[in-house]
Amino acid sequence: MPVKIPDDLPAASILESENVFVMREGRANTQDIRPLEILLLNLMPTKVETETQILRCLSNSPLQTNITLLQMASHESKNTSAEYLARFYRTFDEVRDRKFDGMIITGAPLETIEYEEVDYWDELCGIMDWTLTNVCSTLYICWGALAGLYYHYGIPKHPMASKVSGIYEHRVLIPNEPIVRGFDDRFYMPQSRHMEVRAEDIVSNPHLHIVCASDESGVAVVQSERNQTFITGHLEYDAATLSYEYERDLNAGKNPHVPDHYFENDDPRRDPVVRWRAHATLFYTNWLNYCVYQLTPYDIDDIGKQ
Repeated sequence: MPVKIPDDLPAASILESENVFVMREGRANTQDIRPLEILLLNLMPTKVETETQILRCLSNSPLQTNITLLQMASHESKNTSAEYLARFYRTFDEVRDRKFDGMIITGAPLETIEYEEVDYWDELCGIMDWTLTNVCSTLYICWGALAGLYYHYGIPKHPMASKVSGIYEHRVLIPNEPIVRGFDDRFYMPQSRHMEVRAEDIVSNPHLHIVCASDESGVAVVQSERNQTFITGHLEYDAATLSYEYERDLNAGKNPHVPDHYFENDDPRRDPVVRWRAHATLFYTNWLNYCVYQLTPYDIDDIGKQ
């Protein structure tokens, strides 16, 4: 079954050209089923690209999902037009009285800024607090994962010696964890960040456990007793995303290192080698199935009453 999205969302035509099954509003409204309600808080400046990446990962499931896109009311986007946001996005005030089966909070290019200095931090804290009573399962990605671990559990972030950028081998530490069901013992995931959370801070918290980690890039997937999943990497990334980031940083004079284990023979003149797509699909399918569908009540209004 597909993801349900607005008829004219740009991601729809992109995904359809890839033979990804999406259902536009008109057709979906004729189906008599209880679709999953998924809220996507997109904090990335590249809104369309991030929407498309996330929707692609959610689409390979037998479950129909209604996607609601959320923006921060307290932040003025410099990269996306107000008209686009008004057409496709909602603010928290517009959804705060609703319940959602699942929510995804993306990353943001804010790692080197203290959390409390982010212009929308107070609003984000209110949203993260709201998820505890209005969302069955929340998935936090990259900076969103660092912010969520800090807000909910007081886990600090630490600067890395240099930016972690590339495709890294990760190990599954808890094979029976539903979010990694069907995973190989070792798998690859894109990472792109300046900060990390450390294993010693997480294992000392009885409400958290580390599901996956990398010898090179550190903690990768953390699960909480509150049905929250924190992933420090970007399984949703397209083949060329890290290449785009590398070129962007080069043009900005930042002297970035070539992304690790990404280009063929580590040569940026050659094409990237995609080694994470299958596990990306499996990860998001597992999240929808085991963390959302099998745990959410049939009556969505019962979320938060357990």
